[in-house]
Amino acid sequence: MNCGGSRGPAATVRCRECSTNLTAAPGARAVHCMQCNCGTRVPGSGRQVVVVPPPRHNPGFGVCRSKKRAVLIGIKYTGRRASELRGPINDVKCMKHLLTTRFGFPSEGIIILTDEETNKCRLPTKENIRMAMHWLVQGCSNGDSLVFQFSGIGTQVPDEDGDERDCMDEALCPMDSFHQGPILDDEINAAIVRPLVHGAKLHALVDAHHSATVLDLPYQCITSKTTGCLNWVKQPTPNGACKGTSGGRAVLISGSSGGKKMPANTLPEPCATMGALTHSFIKALECEPRASYGRLLTSMRTIMRQGGPCSLQGPVGSSVRKVTNFSGVEAPCLSSSENFGIDCEKLCI
Repeated sequence: MNCGGSRGPAATVRCRECSTNLTAAPGARAVHCMQCNCGTRVPGSGRQVVVVPPPRHNPGFGVCRSKKRAVLIGIKYTGRRASELRGPINDVKCMKHLLTTRFGFPSEGIIILTDEETNKCRLPTKENIRMAMHWLVQGCSNGDSLVFQFSGIGTQVPDEDGDERDCMDEALCPMDSFHQGPILDDEINAAIVRPLVHGAKLHALVDAHHSATVLDLPYQCITSKTTGCLNWVKQPTPNGACKGTSGGRAVLISGSSGGKKMPANTLPEPCATMGALTHSFIKALECEPRASYGRLLTSMRTIMRQGGPCSLQGPVGSSVRKVTNFSGVEAPCLSSSENFGIDCEKLCI
């Protein structure tokens, strides 16, 4: 799959934050620094993002045409020094339990990519994530309920398309992003937002730094300073680019990092930790499965603010002892492809 830019020799660039020499794979538009987690644009890589179907089907995904499908991605970045995380693997396991027990998702309709997998087709490489996004929305139709989850590292890259108000592209970092580069929000939007047809819906949960607008959705949920009510605010792209769906609905639950850098990572006990944003989402839905979007967001913010140990249900959640804010998220955020009643419409996955 070509994400834009010409194919050529590997490029060497300096990290824009710490000046470390980075090697970007041929065709990469950006590269992720393992020292400081900064994203750096590769000069001369081109501006246009072209997303085409993957040239082959990933044999590790199987075939499932269930109306409920999910792609769950958790990455620890094992052995990557400052970048290694604890929590993303349990995030994915707890999300799968929630989807299968509370929302009727079939196990065969859920693809899990983690760097603990022994099957190479299920490793969260850049190419596998691209194929998984394509698998998720391929042939989507009226009544489809799709879920995309990512727990790992997010970054920012200087924008070259003129579609970002802050002049920065948000991006998700696959396990090989230190060479292959991160997946930019432009590509994610084109891959899993634009293909959504009328009656199809996508819910995305992204527990990562710089994830607030990583799907490039046009409507942002804000809290009114005068009334305290939640309202949608449309934020059109500066260059007029269309970031909506093909008639369906996309909703992103992510986190605001308040412009701060990703926190220095300290490694707690393995297999006993999960991410704070993911924990707050699952805990809120366990307590109130049919909450409105506004109620869900408020509950998540309360749970994150109160802190405390993990208290989830299920075989994985009950064994997790610690909740860690590995992504540096300060508060949950909500964005959407369309305007709807935040406080009256119930979450329906």
